[in-house]
Amino acid sequence: MEALIPVINKLQDVFNTVGADIIHLPQIAVVGTQSSGKSSVLESLVGRDILPRGTGIVTRRPLILQLVHIDSEDGRKTSEENGIDGEEWGKFLHTKSKTYTDFDEIRQEIEAETERISGNNKGVSDEPIHLKIFSPHVVNLTLVDLPGLTKLPVGDQPKDIEVQIKELILKYISNPNSIILAVTAANTDMATSEALKVAREVDPDGRRTLAVVTKLDLMDAGTDAMDVLMGRVIPVKLGIIGVVNRSQLDINQKKLVSDATRDEYAFLQKRYPSLANRNGTKYLARTLNRLLMHHIRDCLPELKTRINVLAAQYQSLLNSYGEPVEDKSSTLLQLITKFAAEYCHTIEGTAKYIETTELCGGARICYIFHETFGRTLESVDPLGNLTTIDVLTAIRNATGPRPALFVPEVSFELLVKRQVKRLEEPSLRCVELVHEEMQRIIQHCSNYSTQELLRFPKLHDAIVEVVTSLLRKRLPVTNEMVHNLVAIELAYINTKHPDFADACGLMNNNIEEQRRNRMRDLPSAVPRDKAAGGSQSGNASEQTDGGTGNWRGMLKKGEDGQSGDRTMLQHQLPASPHRGHAVNLLDVPVPVSRRLSAREQRDCEVIERLIKSYFLIVRKNIQDSVPKAVMHFLVNHVKDCLQSELVGQLYKAGLLDDLLTESEDMAQRRNEAADMLKALQKASQVIAEIRETHLW
Repeated sequence: MEALIPVINKLQDVFNTVGADIIHLPQIAVVGTQSSGKSSVLESLVGRDILPRGTGIVTRRPLILQLVHIDSEDGRKTSEENGIDGEEWGKFLHTKSKTYTDFDEIRQEIEAETERISGNNKGVSDEPIHLKIFSPHVVNLTLVDLPGLTKLPVGDQPKDIEVQIKELILKYISNPNSIILAVTAANTDMATSEALKVAREVDPDGRRTLAVVTKLDLMDAGTDAMDVLMGRVIPVKLGIIGVVNRSQLDINQKKLVSDATRDEYAFLQKRYPSLANRNGTKYLARTLNRLLMHHIRDCLPELKTRINVLAAQYQSLLNSYGEPVEDKSSTLLQLITKFAAEYCHTIEGTAKYIETTELCGGARICYIFHETFGRTLESVDPLGNLTTIDVLTAIRNATGPRPALFVPEVSFELLVKRQVKRLEEPSLRCVELVHEEMQRIIQHCSNYSTQELLRFPKLHDAIVEVVTSLLRKRLPVTNEMVHNLVAIELAYINTKHPDFADACGLMNNNIEEQRRNRMRDLPSAVPRDKAAGGSQSGNASEQTDGGTGNWRGMLKKGEDGQSGDRTMLQHQLPASPHRGHAVNLLDVPVPVSRRLSAREQRDCEVIERLIKSYFLIVRKNIQDSVPKAVMHFLVNHVKDCLQSELVGQLYKAGLLDDLLTESEDMAQRRNEAADMLKALQKASQVIAEIRETHLW
């Protein structure tokens, strides 16, 4: 069990070499208010004066203090081998291999290193100082001396010094593998202990908190700390240990720590004889050593798991950085081929890295075709932007100066082309959306699929430029094809289309059915033949009066308004010529409202039904042919030509050195990842040795 603490020290050394703070190792964090005696407690455990002294805040950076117990004989051998004068010495991490045998020099180095990082304005820093003390007079411990809790800034201290210090303390004591040593002065109220209050924030059950009561000799006359030490005031699960610190006078007079420990024992025997064996600096050191050993034993399984997980993560990270390039030609060809393959796989849906947050690649292209484009076409009204006046005007313009007996076919073609033309804009927008998605796939492949490209930013930029250029060249070709698809539909209105012929037949049947219904509704006194004749005569009248724009036909009232319930039509009356004024027959008529005649209404309905029927046929064709054209001229063409285009543009001897230049920090990150992986592997070996020696 005793050997567990040196193992943790060895692990600490391993991670110190890479400057990593990713593993929370078991350690003892010392917490207390300013001037509560924290530094004196630590010096008592070390047996030497090593910490800076002064008024106000002195500890302004965390000091990670590793105490390493060595046998006297081993210490002498090590001293002789390394030319060290003395059986005790210290080493700082930041001074590398330099050894300190003068403990006053150690204290001065702590002060200098604190000033170097934290400045001289009494500010604090969370960057720790690592100090290792080798001595035959210490027990194996790892302690962290933290800045003292304070309330108000003093002098040049920052205004938020209280918050800074508390956050720094919480950073260390929040580590579940740490033991909290809460230091409180005996001449203060234990119930108001700031150290215990902070400790309870992160350790509410008190499973890893040990309380230390300092300055037992400074309590008011007639009072003692018996109730506090017995846990009657504030119970602490791991216990409460009282100690006696050296006074400032003792420190000024260079009183040895060993002498102070002897005087402490005498004081406890005199004032607290029943508790003397369970208090004092020596008992505190043994207790901390025992607690730390048991804590390490409990933490090792989780620590081992954490180290293995991190090792796997750093191995993966190192693999993503790749090895240093030796054969540039082969590496360039390999990266180009891999990018082209990943680009095509993303379109086909077989990429290694599948997005789970949004559609991308081929899935988004499919969505554009069948959801975005399809719904947009379906939302286009076959008769949109087409009024009854437009239809009637087209019919009349198509008849010329002669009255027409039938609806002119030219008017249908004119109007249906106008409606079909409206399908071109959403079709071109479909091409644009697919082009944008093809651009997005480039970034997707760079971020997720081929991380090796991040090593070579110039190659990455060159690949992006080549693919973007290829897409840019295919865009006008695809747009032209889609434009032609609409132009093809406009070039020939196929009224013999099977679907259109069926619609015409059904419409004629409906018109005939309506005629028969009107015949049935005539009064029985009217002979059918006369009724039919009258109807024909009426139709002829409509042809001459209403159908061709005859003014008398326009002004007829009553008979023309019986069956017209559709749209109010506006015409105009010629202004009555005043006496003495000539009549201008080209004057634009003033509109006058009237209802459509039965003939006009029927003609409009025929044209509208024909337009709608033929428009739906064309829309169906466009909805089917545009995605096929986009796939052939844009998507599939890029897939087929991408690799050859990349190789042709980039695989050139003159570009190898430039394209395969790594980013400035890539080599550094690779080295850091390799060092961290090596440290984690060493740590794993250390823990494996624990199992082999049955220490765990």
